[in-house]
Amino acid sequence: MEPRQSSACAPAAQCLVTGADGFIGSHLVELLVARGYRVRALAQYNSFNHWGWLEGLPCLREVEVLTGDIRDPHFCRHMVKGVDVVFHLAALIAIPYSYTAPDSYVDTNVRGTLNVCQAALDAGVRRVIHTSTSEVYGTARYVPMDEAHPLQPQSPYSASKIGADAIAQSFHSSFGLPLTVARPFNTYGPRQSARAVIPTIISQMASGKRRIELGDLTPTRDFNYVEDTCRGLIALAECDAAVGEVVNIGSNAEISIGDVAHLIRELMGSDAEVVQDAQRLRPARSEVLRLRCDNRKIERLTGFRPQVPLREGLARTIAWFADPDNLRRYKVDIYNV
Repeated sequence: MEPRQSSACAPAAQCLVTGADGFIGSHLVELLVARGYRVRALAQYNSFNHWGWLEGLPCLREVEVLTGDIRDPHFCRHMVKGVDVVFHLAALIAIPYSYTAPDSYVDTNVRGTLNVCQAALDAGVRRVIHTSTSEVYGTARYVPMDEAHPLQPQSPYSASKIGADAIAQSFHSSFGLPLTVARPFNTYGPRQSARAVIPTIISQMASGKRRIELGDLTPTRDFNYVEDTCRGLIALAECDAAVGEVVNIGSNAEISIGDVAHLIRELMGSDAEVVQDAQRLRPARSEVLRLRCDNRKIERLTGFRPQVPLREGLARTIAWFADPDNLRRYKVDIYNV
């Protein structure tokens, strides 16, 4: 099926990326600039004037950087002025920390999304891509998991994202905000936080550790290289038929955490022992045991397909972490929640 293109998001359109200082957001900024979009990038305000992963991007001179906080509705009205398309990625995402500080997840993920949607509506933004997560599905009841799969809040984080998705969808249903809920499965790649499993494995191996400490090795995940996730987000923004829809971004393949650790060990030529660390285990009913994406909807709507196989994406990620300048950013002896 030929994808339906949108004039709302086309080269030279003014895009806003919230969470641009983060892992996926910084890659999305790079890709948008490379495609000819005008990009405004939101980095969370801090007194150090540090822009996170935006720092050092080759394209940074072509990007308008704002610092602020989506928890403030007044700031949100300011940040969307003159914007055609909003890619909303700003969120608190670490699952273990959500057990300790759940209120902050509601404040950022739910109320922050409300502020972004209200500001976008008031400003007449032509398209909003709200970024969800496969964690909202919980453990698979069937595979592959399509967009009709039941939602299961197995952690405070996933509950906050279910709430954020509902807020976003309500602005489309109630007020006609032209919005799509994009639901990526497990994204990985250069610049990812060590709170995620693939950077945890690679950074420990790259630093020479002989025992690679992980949580539960049995859950399966649908891993997607970060550039593929970003291409999926842009494909949805460029597709009129995606307005009002919830759309998965994934590969329709799964691999266990244990197997991905052994694959990384093979690619890195390591003989380190992979062990289970009790402090990294989630509460039993909170662990998502299986994820595998049904990606037929995004292909039908936009023609999008992932391009980077897992082995290739892991090799690229390993090469990035192997650079001493990158590896030294990671505290491999500390469990990063």
